[in-house]
Amino acid sequence: MENLLGILLVAIIAFLFWQQRRQTELAQYFIEQRCKNMGLQLLSFARGKHKLKDHHGEWGWRTVFIFEFSADGHDAYQGYLEMKRLRASHFFIPPHRLPEGEEY
Repeated sequence: MENLLGILLVAIIAFLFWQQRRQTELAQYFIEQRCKNMGLQLLSFARGKHKLKDHHGEWGWRTVFIFEFSADGHDAYQGYLEMKRLRASHFFIPPHRLPEGEEY
């Protein structure tokens, strides 16, 4: 019985690790696409903290991914992406300079 519980615990930990890794890969893809679409250069990407509420106060397990980007290669801004499960639930990109020659 103890071996069965040990195996079950290891399986649950492995599944959670695999899901977190998958979520991280998807978040990086979403951030890269958003930066590419806006003409921004992605500088860095990191997994931040976990939260139980989103920016609207709704309950649910969320992971925050922090990224830095540049509009002209000389400046750096920091934004974040909230992921709920395997979906991007909220992007925050602060006001920044537009890339040269771009108009929105």
